Parts: sequence; C-alpha cells; structure tokens
Amino acid sequence: MLAFAPLHSVVGAAGTALSWLTDLLEPLAGGTATVAAIVLLTIAVRLLIAPLTVAQVRGERRRAALAPQVRDLQQRYADDPATLQREVFALYRSGGANPIAGCLPLLIQAPFLLVLYRLFATDEGGTGLLDEQLAGVPLGHHVTDGLAGAAGPLFVVLLALLLALAWWSSRRARRAQAAVGTVAGTPTEGPGAATLGRLLPLLPFTTVLVALVLPLAAVIYLVTTTAWSALEQAVLRRPQQPVALPG
Repeated sequence: MLAFAPLHSVVGAAGTALSWLTDLLEPLAGGTATVAAIVLLTIAVRLLIAPLTVAQVRGERRRAALAPQVRDLQQRYADDPATLQREVFALYRSGGANPIAGCLPLLIQAPFLLVLYRLFATDEGGTGLLDEQLAGVPLGHHVTDGLAGAAGPLFVVLLALLLALAWWSSRRARRAQAAVGTVAGTPTEGPGAATLGRLLPLLPFTTVLVALVLPLAAVIYLVTTTAWSALEQAVLRRPQQPVALPG
C-alpha cells in the first residue's frame, strides 16, 4: 500500500477540489451541483493537457505529408533495411515529424485520467461523491444494481451517448489512418503494425463496455471526457492546407 501513497494523496487533493467546486456550484445547480462539478473538473483537466494533443496532431499531419516520400524510400531501399531505416529517420528529422513524440501525449495523459478514474469510480478522495444523486439515482449506482425506476432511462441515455461518440471516433480514426497510410518495414511501424491498425478504430467502443461495470459518477466522467475528445478531434483535425516541408 505504501507504493500507492502518492497516488492516494493526489486523488485526495482531487476530491477536495471536487468538494469545493460542488459547494461553489450548489447555489446555481442545486441538487445537480455534484454532477456539474464532475463535468467541470473533467473539462479543466482536459484543458490542462490540451497542448499535448495539439502537438500530437501537428506531428500526425507532418507524418501524413511525408508518407508518399516514405513509400518512395521503401521501394528504393527494399533490399537494404539498414539504409531504409537511416533514410526514413533523416526524412522525419528534416520534416520535424518524430514518430516517437506522437506517443508522449498519451503517456502523459495517463496519470491525470487514472486520478479521475480512481476518484469517480471509488470515491477514494472521501468526498461522499457516490452518495449524491442524479434524477433520483445515486452516483454510486451500477448497471448491475438494477435498472428499475429512473436508473433504466438514465443509463440508456448515457450508454447511447457513449456508443454514438465511439462510432464517430472510430470513423475519424479510420480516416486518419487512410490519410497517413501504412509504412510497414520502417522505424514508424513494427511487425504488428497491420494488426494494430485494425484494432485502433475499435478502441473507442471499449468505453461502452467499461461503463457497464462503473458507477454512475464514473459513467458521467466517461461521457464528458469522450465528448471532449470528439470535440478536440473535430476542431484539431479539420481539413487544412498541406504542411510546407523543406525541399
């Protein structure tokens, strides 16, 4: 348990912030103040890490612009993997498209999302969060606890929103893959790249499955963060003029 003490402290701090935000919103939101606080806290965290997402999208655009040149290098050095690797790295370096940097935003986001998950799924911060209600349904209520009364319609609406967002995100992921293209056999792709490429568009649907085992508070968090991700993708990945690269 000692190894998790720092995480517990951070979750406790997040719980304190949530309680403060709930008290602040109560005069305006009344009985839905806790739900509003969950939404606003989630948005605040997403805004904090938004610059990382912007950097990631810029890197993806640069790699997409370089994809035709990478394919040309594949054909030219098909029998010389060492030279191919060296030339592709040089091309990416000159174009400012480091493939490894694209993974960093996801890695840095993970601790933030873990803290929010622990707080909303277990009320580890000791806020009494799961005792609050939305439309008469406790925020600690699970789908497996039953769908009688208001719980049924409420969970149906939230799960339907997650499913719609997952479909939209999956569609966007497929389009992004088509734009970048598959450059197998280079430093940007490993032997399992094709399999990974088929699995990535399916990942958004895991949010629906996860929501089936989480309490209502965590489902609200999932809907909020997923909707924010969809909004980010719509704004950041809207069609733009091709990136100008060094000649």
